[in-house]
Amino acid sequence: MDQDSHCTAERELLEAVNRITTFSTPSPSDEEQNQHKAEISCQVRKENPEKDDLQGSNASLSPNSSMTTKELQEYWRNEKRQCRQVKLLFEIPSTRIVEHRLSKYVMYKIIILQTGSFDSNKSVIERRYSDFEKLHRNLLEEFSEEMEDVTFPKKTLTGNFTEEVINERKLAFKDYLRLLYSMKYIRRSKKFIDFLTRLELQEAYGCLRGGHYTKALEILLEVIGLQERLTRGNPVSIVPTLCAIIVCHKDLENPASAFEYGEKALSRLRVHTSHRYYIPLLETMITLAYELGKDFLSLQEKLEEWKAKKDPIRVFTLKELAVREYVQ
Repeated sequence: MDQDSHCTAERELLEAVNRITTFSTPSPSDEEQNQHKAEISCQVRKENPEKDDLQGSNASLSPNSSMTTKELQEYWRNEKRQCRQVKLLFEIPSTRIVEHRLSKYVMYKIIILQTGSFDSNKSVIERRYSDFEKLHRNLLEEFSEEMEDVTFPKKTLTGNFTEEVINERKLAFKDYLRLLYSMKYIRRSKKFIDFLTRLELQEAYGCLRGGHYTKALEILLEVIGLQERLTRGNPVSIVPTLCAIIVCHKDLENPASAFEYGEKALSRLRVHTSHRYYIPLLETMITLAYELGKDFLSLQEKLEEWKAKKDPIRVFTLKELAVREYVQ
């Protein structure tokens, strides 16, 4: 686990939990306190999240929170678990040459493995030289100091498709990704995460907009595992993908699966009720719970409570929000 400087947002969260807890606990020793502070400091981030997620993910707790003490304590336990860094390995075992009428390029197969996991946890993507080049250019703009000693495989005027050059680049790109991932600020940056997920998400949302829900769901289920491993310090960031999965399951008439992913999404928005997906998600979960014969009254109460605090506004449905994601 990274032991970074104290995270102000997490410290405020801890203070809020302590304020509303109705029972007292013995004071921990200084050693225990230091260990606890180290655990909650791992979410310090250099980069800012996307503007759309700022409204939700930065919402702070207050003593007037509608959550019960038990719910807050459970949320805090989950947040501490999220702090544990997942270590990933990058391998590039193979390539393929793609030829079109006016272009020819090499696709590099990238396998992303979680250390200590079985092969079922691996993610497989493909990227071409220009994708790596764009990533390098973007990172140089934001992390010039961190990238100062990072070398990038240069283009050659000839021989780009020879076996020797391709094999050299395979090794170079593998080392390049491992080096980037070793730098905390870069591996948590939106630009690095986008490099590993954006192309697949664009394809998935394109399928969703076109009504090809089975194909969209297949891609989204592949991507969500990688997103979870890449964004453990910011669990709210994967809510849009979870909601897209809900939309697909719902339109494929799989209400039980849709409800399962809805619960995952709601758990990430428990203290982020200003997030743009919160109300559409609640409304969808109420419909699904009613259809499945589950308790929907508690969800209805949360919805009414939110509406009582806010001015009436136009709220998109979950599907309307989903189809607006990754529009090129």
